[in-house]
Amino acid sequence: MNSELIIDSATSEVTIALLEEKRLVELNTEKKEHNFSVGDIYLGRVKKLMPSLNAAFVDIGYEKDAFLHYLDLGPQVQSFLKFMKGTATGRQPDPLLTNFVIEPDIQKSGKVSQVLSSNMLMMVQIAKEPISSKGPRITSEISLPGRYVVLMPFSESLSVSSKIKSAAERTRLKRLAQSIVPRNFGIIVRTVAEGKKVADLDQDIQDLMARWTALHGQMKTAQPPAKLLGEIDRTSTILRDTLNADFNSIHVNDATLYEEIRTYIKSKAPDQVDIVKLYKGKIPIFEFAGVDKQIKSLFGKTVNMTGGSYLVIEHTEAMHVIDVNSGARKNSGDTQGANALQVNLMAAKEIARQLRLRDMGGIIVIDFIDMYNTVHRKELFDCLRDEMKTDTARHTILPPSKFGLVQITRERVRPVTNIITVEKCPACDGTGEIKASSLLVDDVENNIRYLCQEQNESSLTLQVHPYLAAFFKEGLWKSYQWKWFRKYKKWITVEPISSYHVMEYHFLNKQGEEIKI
Repeated sequence: MNSELIIDSATSEVTIALLEEKRLVELNTEKKEHNFSVGDIYLGRVKKLMPSLNAAFVDIGYEKDAFLHYLDLGPQVQSFLKFMKGTATGRQPDPLLTNFVIEPDIQKSGKVSQVLSSNMLMMVQIAKEPISSKGPRITSEISLPGRYVVLMPFSESLSVSSKIKSAAERTRLKRLAQSIVPRNFGIIVRTVAEGKKVADLDQDIQDLMARWTALHGQMKTAQPPAKLLGEIDRTSTILRDTLNADFNSIHVNDATLYEEIRTYIKSKAPDQVDIVKLYKGKIPIFEFAGVDKQIKSLFGKTVNMTGGSYLVIEHTEAMHVIDVNSGARKNSGDTQGANALQVNLMAAKEIARQLRLRDMGGIIVIDFIDMYNTVHRKELFDCLRDEMKTDTARHTILPPSKFGLVQITRERVRPVTNIITVEKCPACDGTGEIKASSLLVDDVENNIRYLCQEQNESSLTLQVHPYLAAFFKEGLWKSYQWKWFRKYKKWITVEPISSYHVMEYHFLNKQGEEIKI
């Protein structure tokens, strides 16, 4: 499977599109000044204990206090609190845990009041970003994710990703990890470590230990609420988690970000550094790569599929609801049951893509077309599970209920991506009436005359909708372009821009800057 990243860097945000076989499967937008991202580590202060919820609210600097449940404290929280106190008082000058005495684990059935108290300082990690009116969800079970391993302080667990199926490879990786893991640290070996040598894993651990050392240094002087350690930006996170031999290109339109990505890949996968390419074209990068077109067709309430069938996706406060419709699809050669199965299998593939694309989390209920054949229902269930295997978010899929509904729970860590695909027509402002085309041509010609004769522009580019571009360039010697050239002795370049509405046009000067008229 060929994968590629298209990265659009704007003034205030970076938008990242992940394509698999040229099909858009993930879309991530990251504000350049964004705080409270998943993985960020903060020093906070316990504001309130909630015995009825067995949880606490912690001030980490967000407008709403973060939520910390007892089960999110982690079994080694007492060791963690001891380490924090020793660091703040100077009794724990060494970030390594070689000589650190681990405290007993807390009980799973315990109470939050037995561990925490009001005004206590807590180092916590964001597990879920703020969503709607809720503050962040946090945990005190700190983990530091790397390219090949996840490092967990105060833990003795050592596990290998279940996605590595080979028993021999899992045993090999576990043996390698045991030989290099620091004392009193736990490790999860990630899927991408399959086939890697001990030197690769060891270098990754050393990088994570350097981050832990930096975190320890911040703890000595920080005053709550304070950000101690930020997760790497979203671009690097996607590269860290998904970069593999299937990646064939990474296109980015910003020179600074281009160098940062090359540096990152050079440190992690030097043999792939040449797949990073700097885009310098005048057409917006998403339009050039065909991403804009896919966004417009995939983020509406209705998502069309081949053959006339379609999905209707509704977002509510409690859940997401997806309805599968056969639409105008007809296949007279098949029975009704076979047609329903074909539409449902097609819908299952598109739904798996939509969940990743929109990052839909929580409860998802899907109303497939009714199927009464037990074999068909099982085939649909298996298809949906297979399509969801590529989804890195934790999820659970239940078999179709007796009402024909399929229920999915999917990990919610970020707000659902919701792009508005309907807007007021910019050409008519919602009135349904636009200027006559002859008047538009007159306006364009008057502006060209003014720019060529009055302002004496040496070079002009006219950007218009593709329909108008074809109209102005129609005819080899009788086109409007040749008419303007004979009249003003200057060649007017006509450039089609598909994102413009029919009546929109702009003029650019020799430097590619828009001329305001």
